[in-house]
Amino acid sequence: MNKDISTIDGQCHCSKVQFTVTLTDGLHTAWRCNCSLCRMRGAIAVSTNLDDITIHTGADNLSLYQFNTKTAKHYFCSTCGIYTHHQRRSNPNQYGINVACLDGLSPFDFAEVDVLNGANHPRDTRNSPHADHVGVLKFIPAD
Repeated sequence: MNKDISTIDGQCHCSKVQFTVTLTDGLHTAWRCNCSLCRMRGAIAVSTNLDDITIHTGADNLSLYQFNTKTAKHYFCSTCGIYTHHQRRSNPNQYGINVACLDGLSPFDFAEVDVLNGANHPRDTRNSPHADHVGVLKFIPAD
């Protein structure tokens, strides 16, 4: 896997939402978050600046989900339900892009992935313990 890719095409499962994205640092930015939504969603994301994604088709097919502080904006295809990207709460100037939507990539291609501590984000409570990074998720191949 070439982690140095910069520009790549992507789409949702039903192909109604199609886009091209330029990543901030290729696949080196791969991460997961442990907030309540990301734990259930289970996606690995990579980062891009807000101006570096172009939705070619299906922008009108994207639905928005927000919760808690409503800072993050989570987008998913209203037809197939696949999460494509979200505007990050930790950096509202960036999107997190679902790597499973990127052409030729799978979340299982990543042996190790940083886990961000979204469950204890400083905007949630005043006294919340916060660490940007809580660990590394390691995939162990089945025998």
